[in-house]
Amino acid sequence: MKSESARLRIASVNVNGIRAAYKRGMAEWLQDRDVDILCLQEVRAPDAVVHELLGDSWHIAHAEAADKGRAGVAIASRMEPTATRSGIGDDYFATAGRWIESDFELTTPAGNRTLTVASAYVHSGGADTPKQLDKYRFLDAMAVRFPELKATRDHALVVGDLNVGHTELDIKNWKGNVKKSGFLPEERKYFDRFFGDMGWADVARRMAGEVDGPYTWWSWRGKAFDNDTGWRIDYQLATPELTEAAVTAVVDRAAAYDQRFSDHAPLIVDYQL
Repeated sequence: MKSESARLRIASVNVNGIRAAYKRGMAEWLQDRDVDILCLQEVRAPDAVVHELLGDSWHIAHAEAADKGRAGVAIASRMEPTATRSGIGDDYFATAGRWIESDFELTTPAGNRTLTVASAYVHSGGADTPKQLDKYRFLDAMAVRFPELKATRDHALVVGDLNVGHTELDIKNWKGNVKKSGFLPEERKYFDRFFGDMGWADVARRMAGEVDGPYTWWSWRGKAFDNDTGWRIDYQLATPELTEAAVTAVVDRAAAYDQRFSDHAPLIVDYQL
C-alpha cells in the first residue's frame, strides 16, 4: 500500500522487444528513474525472461502473446497489486498480449483509494487491410472498458502505445499521413470520444499545452530522430481526479540516436495523491 500523500511515478514505454532493449541500456535508464509503476508494451519475450531481466524487486504482471515474438504487455510495480486481469472485451483478444490491468490500494489524505492501471498496446493497423479491422475492434473494446473503469474505480489510468496521433500537433508530418493508419479520421474520432463524453484526459497533452509533440516515437530509419520527425502515440489517459493529481509529465528522449534503447521514448508522469 502506497504511503499517505506520496508521489506516485508511473512510466510507460514500448520497449520494442525487452531483450533488445536491455542490450541497448534499458536497465541503466530504469535504475536512475525511481519508478513506482512501470508499464511495458511490445515485450516480445517469455514470462521467465521478463522476470529475469526486471529482477526480484518488482511485482510483475505479464500478458504474453500467443504469437511468439509479438506484442506482449506488462505492469511491474514496487507495491503488490491486489488483483490483475489480462485481455479486453470478448475472447478474441484473450491471448493477444495487448491489454493487462492491475489494481492497487492507495492510502491518501482523503482515505483509501483504488487505482487501476492498464498497459495497452493497440494494433498498428494498415489502411484498408484486415489488420485495420482488428485495430477498430480493439478500439471498440476500449470504448466499452473506459466507462466501466471510470464508474467503478476511484482512479483509473490507461497507458501505452495506442498507435494513434490524436491531433495535428501529435505528428510532425501530419499532412503526409492523413490517409495512413495512425492518423485516419476514423481512428482519431475514438480519441475525441475518450476525451469528450467519456470524461478521460490526455495527461501529457494537458501538461505540455498546445505545442508540437513532444513526440514519443521516431523511425529507426533515416534522420527521423535527429530531425525530431516523430509521432506522439504513447499516452497516459486518466480519470478526472487522477488527472488533477498530475504534477509533471516528461518524455525521456535519449540524448542521441545511438543512446536509444527503443524506437519509443518512455513517458513518465508524477502524480501527487
